[in-house]
Amino acid sequence: MEEKETIQNETVEEVVETAEVETAEVETAVEEKEAEVEVQQLKPQRRGQRRRKIETVEPVESEWKEQVVQIRRVTKVVKGGKKLSFRAIVIVGNKKGQVGMGVAKAAEVIIAIQKAVADARKNLISVPIFKTTIPHMVTGRSGAGSVVLKPASQGTGVIAGGAVRAVLELSGIENILSKSLGSKSPLNAANATLDALRSLRSFSDVARARGIDMKKMLG
Repeated sequence: MEEKETIQNETVEEVVETAEVETAEVETAVEEKEAEVEVQQLKPQRRGQRRRKIETVEPVESEWKEQVVQIRRVTKVVKGGKKLSFRAIVIVGNKKGQVGMGVAKAAEVIIAIQKAVADARKNLISVPIFKTTIPHMVTGRSGAGSVVLKPASQGTGVIAGGAVRAVLELSGIENILSKSLGSKSPLNAANATLDALRSLRSFSDVARARGIDMKKMLG
């Protein structure tokens, strides 16, 4: 009897030890499963997709600058009433001797500005700049308005206002004196300024036309 009881006690102890080992293995397996679930949550949910590196591309700034001079609501009388639209006057330049003006109409302001910018880039002119100013005095006319431009010394700045100032700044001129006469319309002022800049002549062109050396002409 005693031997049977001893055998039974040893069998119970073995069963308890086996149960403890199995419990430990189950706990380990559960912990490993939880770790795998956490890793899967960190990974992308969709299978078969690789992680792509996101490259940030900085936008390249354009050298062309745009300035809206005027936005005006205009009406056109048509059969059955009046048609409302917007007229935009935009100056475009690169501040390196090229400038242009565009005028366009559209039913919306944004579309009118876009069309005016496109028109301005089609009508660019080259401006001869001599030491941050213009080579000589010049007068431009458009309709009932006129603009007088005079060269200025270093440090004077752009002495102008309104549409005249916008045209001169975007053309790249840093020192100049100006006077607007006659019509005060921004469209006439901008056209007169462009007419004046268009009629400018550089010293090299004048010397070539006269058939003399540039040093002799200047000096």
